[in-house]
Amino acid sequence: MPAGHAILVVRFSSLGDVILTTPLLRTIRRAHPDADVTFVTKRAYAEVLTDSPYVTRLVTLEPGESVRALAARLRAPFAWRLDLHGSLRSYALRMLLGGRWGSYPKRRRLRRRLISHRAPAGTALPHVAERYFRAARGLGVTPDGGPPEVHVSSAAAARAAEFAPRGAVVLAPGSRQATKRWPPERWHALAQRLLAKGYGVIGLGSAGEERLLDTPGIVPAFGLPLGVAAGVLAAARAVVANDSGLMHLATAVGTPVVALFGPTVRALGSGPYCAPSTVVERPLACRPCSPYGGPVCPLGHHRCMIEIAADEVETAVLAA
Repeated sequence: MPAGHAILVVRFSSLGDVILTTPLLRTIRRAHPDADVTFVTKRAYAEVLTDSPYVTRLVTLEPGESVRALAARLRAPFAWRLDLHGSLRSYALRMLLGGRWGSYPKRRRLRRRLISHRAPAGTALPHVAERYFRAARGLGVTPDGGPPEVHVSSAAAARAAEFAPRGAVVLAPGSRQATKRWPPERWHALAQRLLAKGYGVIGLGSAGEERLLDTPGIVPAFGLPLGVAAGVLAAARAVVANDSGLMHLATAVGTPVVALFGPTVRALGSGPYCAPSTVVERPLACRPCSPYGGPVCPLGHHRCMIEIAADEVETAVLAA
């Protein structure tokens, strides 16, 4: 690709998936330092890329905005277009913009085999961060073995420092899907154990997730802008999180992660990527039951999360 040409990258959501595009963005910038890279995502997730040195222009899909209106704002002579989402919305954008596009395989058939336990032992999907590179194979880039990257602005770091003690343990009890959440009583027990040992403890998550970790003595940090949340994570000693966007955000700011996996498994290709991490999970025959989790356990027992004990997670945190 000639120097100075423009590249369009599309990944609308969600938080973790947007963060996992950053290894690809990094290698594109290194291979094509003069390229103009435009990244398109939803407004809710744009803040994690606001200070990225790998993105030239950040375009946000606004709430309620149509794909046609977005396409009208994107009219430009892009030399390469990468669809990292593979949804009906991204396909519609491709049709409206036209031109040559790169995309990546979602491997739905192998994912179904993994979930239904018919895959051979040891079978696993490549990590989604590496599958994204398939969309950019014409750009001559390959994974560099580095983790995701989110750059915390000085303003976000300063705001985080106003209330979040450096060196604390961050507990992130939320996840979009209920079956991926460790029970509130386990989070409460873990927080109490850490507080008793003299650690500062911060509860982090979206607005409304305070109910999942309402423990006296912790610093509540729920409902923060993503940039400030990244600052809190970057200053932490360690982070405990469910399989969620905040798990990936923690890896992207370089903080060791203790990840709690229940209905999902790393073999599906979305665990912590190339970063210091410990995954705590139970080897149950019913796992995985879903690639994304769900509202209720299909078998009604939720053992995959209930059987993870607070003392086991505490041990992983102290070793991080």
